[in-house]
Amino acid sequence: MSVNKVFFAGIGGQGVLLMGQIVGSAAIMDDKHVTFYPSYGPEMRGGTANCTVIVSDKEISSPLTSESDCVVAMSLPAMLKFEPTLKPGGTLLLNKSLIHQAPKRDDITVFEIPLNELAVSLGEKRAMNIIMLGAFVRTTKIVSPDNVEKVIREVFGSKKAELVDLELKAFNYWQQ
Repeated sequence: MSVNKVFFAGIGGQGVLLMGQIVGSAAIMDDKHVTFYPSYGPEMRGGTANCTVIVSDKEISSPLTSESDCVVAMSLPAMLKFEPTLKPGGTLLLNKSLIHQAPKRDDITVFEIPLNELAVSLGEKRAMNIIMLGAFVRTTKIVSPDNVEKVIREVFGSKKAELVDLELKAFNYWQQ
């Protein structure tokens, strides 16, 4: 049985919850069972934001977990809070542009992604979360990239059609 527990974490306004929602929707399209559990501070922007996404081949008994297979950290406080939850052998993806402190663990795989610089070179600094989403999907293979692209088309096509091409480009922008 395959169960993947993921924490997406950062600061409000970074699109952390959107990443989790997109992964959850893509997992459903992959015929997986999914839970999505958001948590955020009272501030709209600048406060904490995180979500737990569990993707499994079988039914999931609870959306809550204290351990993870992967952490996506968009800010230093997010890394400091969620790095300890990683199982040995887990994966940490971090925003190297904002996190200048090395992870403490040496029993995990770390991907340092310079999101701010990549987004600026793409021409849209607000695309950082979708660049990170692409890195997450390619490194973990928890969900199908094709289904993530379908979800991106649905999410952005309904209200912001002019952003679809940019978001798809951002999703495919980071390569290992």
